[in-house]
Amino acid sequence: MEHPRTCGITLHDGSNCSSIVPADAELNLCDQHLLAAADIAAREVGVTDLLPSPCLACGSRLGVHYPSGWLCAVCEWRHGEFPDGELAPPRLDVVYYIRFGGLIKIGTSANPRRRIASLPHDEVLAFERGDRRLEQRRHAQFASQQVNGGEWFHAHEALLRHIEVVRGGIDPWDAHARWLSSLLALRG
Repeated sequence: MEHPRTCGITLHDGSNCSSIVPADAELNLCDQHLLAAADIAAREVGVTDLLPSPCLACGSRLGVHYPSGWLCAVCEWRHGEFPDGELAPPRLDVVYYIRFGGLIKIGTSANPRRRIASLPHDEVLAFERGDRRLEQRRHAQFASQQVNGGEWFHAHEALLRHIEVVRGGIDPWDAHARWLSSLLALRG
């Protein structure tokens, strides 16, 4: 029969904590000291949770809670601070890549949410910061697969590889929110 473990914490007076550690505990800490350690960690690194309301800068609901307040987990905007309402939103041009069936559209917009909503598509693949000049370069880069000289292209290996590199493993809308938040933060 295995003897119960006692907590591995040394108390302020130099004695050892005599509380029993649960048999299935991964750390040699009693429940009281495990909770104290969790509180210390929460103060240092925060606790990821849902924000009390969506982030005003990017719309994310995910945040990190510190004793001093909340930060958006996506764009790090301090919850409760308001973007300056007197200023127009910053302009953020993106080249977007959307898929519809076996075709991919390479387009550009300063308001991709509205633009993409107006287009037939199955999936938003990626965003790349850039304006019409970058869009034109991408059209020239993949011209061999262009459909009728327009903005739609046959999905092919080189284009799909390019999209994966541009996406960088990040959801396109999360990337857009970060870029927009960065522009807002630069305004002060």
